[in-house]
Amino acid sequence: MPHPDRETVLAALNTVIDPVSGQGLSDAGLVRALILSPERVGFMLEVPQDRVTQYGPVRLASEKLLAKLDGVKKAQVVLTAELAPNPQPQKQPSAKLSERAVEDSRPKAPVAGVRPNHVKKVIVVGSGKGGVGKSTVSLGLAIGLQQLGLNVGYLDADIYGPSAPVMLGLRHPPEFGADKLMVPLEAFGLKVNSVGFLVDPDQAMIWRGPMASQALTQLLTQSRWGTAEEPLDVLVVDLPPGTGDVQLTLTQKTLIDGAVVVSTPQEMALSDARRAVTLFGKTAIPVLGVVENMAYLMMPDGSEMEIFGRGGAKGMAEALKVPFLGEVPLDPAMRKGCDEGRPVTALEPDGALAARFKVMAQKVLDGLVK
Repeated sequence: MPHPDRETVLAALNTVIDPVSGQGLSDAGLVRALILSPERVGFMLEVPQDRVTQYGPVRLASEKLLAKLDGVKKAQVVLTAELAPNPQPQKQPSAKLSERAVEDSRPKAPVAGVRPNHVKKVIVVGSGKGGVGKSTVSLGLAIGLQQLGLNVGYLDADIYGPSAPVMLGLRHPPEFGADKLMVPLEAFGLKVNSVGFLVDPDQAMIWRGPMASQALTQLLTQSRWGTAEEPLDVLVVDLPPGTGDVQLTLTQKTLIDGAVVVSTPQEMALSDARRAVTLFGKTAIPVLGVVENMAYLMMPDGSEMEIFGRGGAKGMAEALKVPFLGEVPLDPAMRKGCDEGRPVTALEPDGALAARFKVMAQKVLDGLVK
């Protein structure tokens, strides 16, 4: 049975009254990121932080209403809170202050103090820009850690280009357990959740920074990654590219044990990768290492074609005094496997590419236990 169209859903949601404006939810502008798919219909209900409790019954009423519509297999309404605006910085006195006084006068970033429940270690994989193969590398590292005998989770937090559903062949969103937590899907030995499960794959992500940050925080903290009897050893988080609101929110709200930075060899990518290293340094997150992706293409005659140059990420790591984890070549088999939801490192654990990622995963693990 086809799912209801957009107009039908919005009209139904207008029968649920916003307790603040007295309007229907749709007319009040509270229906955000509406998802209409054969498997799920849902939306984000974003409200001010001080009104979250007030809107709890509204969320429940909306979800029950959607579940009763013809053609709806699963209804999901996610209640998120708008972040409070940052306070305006105070003007500095006209007299020049010492560098120490200027630094002391700046507002300090919040310091994260907790990890998700039953998760021992959290690492993030980031890059200063898109298009460097960060998601492929982060998945390879997660599989490498799993092949070293660890209980590993993989969170695809790339808000602008979630790829885990495709790379791992996952077609259905996770269910909610009796404890109201999302139960991550399992694929190739990994526990997996992705922002891609929150949106229709054919729709553009039009989320403001606070909304995106809140959604990712919920994926991180409201998923049942482990249990008291079987905790998760490592959670690998694939961050969005860049150094903006989403990255800052995650690093400030969650205790991160280390970061991996991915770059291609050419200077255009390296300049952005340096910014990612700087971001992690300013948020007191140890950089576990740098990976040079697309380092070369193996030719049929066994030669190595350096399409984007070679050694740039290694030189950057040495200059910044952070570990260099290794090179990853351009590999058609890896590309094909990710497109088909059959990652080659998982299917060929004794292959050369899997061995490369296991070496890098071991270096990451060594950095975590220092």
